[in-house]
Amino acid sequence: MDELFSPVELGAFKLRNRIVMSPMTRSRAGKGDVPTELQAEYYRQRASAGLVVTEGIQPSPAGKGYCRTPGLYSAPQTEGWRRVAAAVHAEDGVVVAQLMHCGRVASRLNKEDDSEIVAPSAIRANAKIFTDKNGLVDIDKPRALEVVEIGDVVREYRQAALNAREAGLDGVELHCSSGYLPMQFLSSNSNRRTDRYGGSTENRIRFTMEVLEALGDAIGYDRVGLRLCPGFDYNDIDDDNPRETYGLLLEKSSKLGLAYLHLVRRSFPKVDNFELVKAHWRGKLILNNELTGETAAQVIAAGDADAVSFGRLFIGNPDLVSRLRRGVELAGYDTKTVYTPGPEGYTDYSTAD
Repeated sequence: MDELFSPVELGAFKLRNRIVMSPMTRSRAGKGDVPTELQAEYYRQRASAGLVVTEGIQPSPAGKGYCRTPGLYSAPQTEGWRRVAAAVHAEDGVVVAQLMHCGRVASRLNKEDDSEIVAPSAIRANAKIFTDKNGLVDIDKPRALEVVEIGDVVREYRQAALNAREAGLDGVELHCSSGYLPMQFLSSNSNRRTDRYGGSTENRIRFTMEVLEALGDAIGYDRVGLRLCPGFDYNDIDDDNPRETYGLLLEKSSKLGLAYLHLVRRSFPKVDNFELVKAHWRGKLILNNELTGETAAQVIAAGDADAVSFGRLFIGNPDLVSRLRRGVELAGYDTKTVYTPGPEGYTDYSTAD
């Protein structure tokens, strides 16, 4: 599996291997949605990955959907991420912040303030979300953003990117999947707007393009990644023609000079998203989803991607890179502690040694 361990450059990021730690919500943020020392240790343990992509981080209070997720809009939050960046860099790692605005995928029970739940249109997602207070509850109905407010959201993303760099993080990744705000703008069932942000394909991709341009203008396009999963229906999301929608988005975003595209590879009834990406994306590619060490090496050897990402395998294997390199058996993980507070099931997994 030598292919996995060769260096590669993705934009401004110089990776010592082609193994990427995929973003995973772990719900360990402290009061005020501030990253804690526990999170710094968690990422430090896994810093042997060529690139670490953090859990989803809300760029504003309105962007929060889930309980105990971190933010990147306040001074204490920025300082918390500074500790994470320092811990990863001390291990010679590279780390980027995934910016995740949940939009309508939210419950007011998970918010510490009175921030509203907003979306392209006032359409409630037919889905549930976990809350510490009441367990699993229905997602709340959002309020539709006014046109002037959309510009404010774009600027919040931009400031979050600046905060990431101020904290010492190496860049950002825009979460544009899983039914969150950018995907809500892209999708015909969640975007019923009749202004310049809705209706035509060109209009529905406008918000995502504006965010990417704002991020690139703020910190450099070569420090910005984009995560997609065209066709994914998670959180009650659907688009009438994902081939057309994402084909245009890929064509336009390819011209920006982004560091990479991070694709969750899936084949859906309406689209095989890997075939779509091969047809429309021109740039570096990270491939994700259900890969093993062997199949990941085959992906690199075949030239299908420049790097590969693993999520769940990193939970129970903080030394995943070393285990794959040495052919050591991989450990499992406790599904009951994936989202619970504290170190159990988070920083207490052993290395092979």
